[in-house]
Amino acid sequence: MCPTGTTLRPKQISNDDKPDFRQAFAVMDADHDGKISSDDLRVFYAAVGDGGQGHGEDDMIKAMINVADSNKDGFVQYDEFEGVLSTVEKGESGGDGGVMEELFKVMDSDCDGRLGVDDLRSYLKLSGIYVDDDEIKGMILLGGGSVFDGVDFNGFLSILNLHH
Repeated sequence: MCPTGTTLRPKQISNDDKPDFRQAFAVMDADHDGKISSDDLRVFYAAVGDGGQGHGEDDMIKAMINVADSNKDGFVQYDEFEGVLSTVEKGESGGDGGVMEELFKVMDSDCDGRLGVDDLRSYLKLSGIYVDDDEIKGMILLGGGSVFDGVDFNGFLSILNLHH
């Protein structure tokens, strides 16, 4: 799912160490058929708004699918999605932030480089997760941010427990 056009090879990790990315996968699998297609990504980017930055362009979407689609069937199944995100989590994405950085940019609807209460509320609602503002503020504080200024990319990774 990384738009850089580079291929990431999933690192072999034990089942005990595997994080669960099912909620993130479900958000991107718009038609809930168990695989992420180009159409799913178009729907995802249209729903979250791309801030005029061209995230929904076909070339970008094709690149994202190609990077994650290890069996080359044109779709990204959960195991492929998990493999790419696990690689990013372990710091093997080539240092560009990869998928998580792209996700952060998509969630950052006002493009200020921080995720605030409004950004997180919108994204969580899209994900089908309904939480009140106090819970969202708690997430921001967990990430080391401020309820007034939000959380930066590293804080976002901390919220997701991907930054150690």
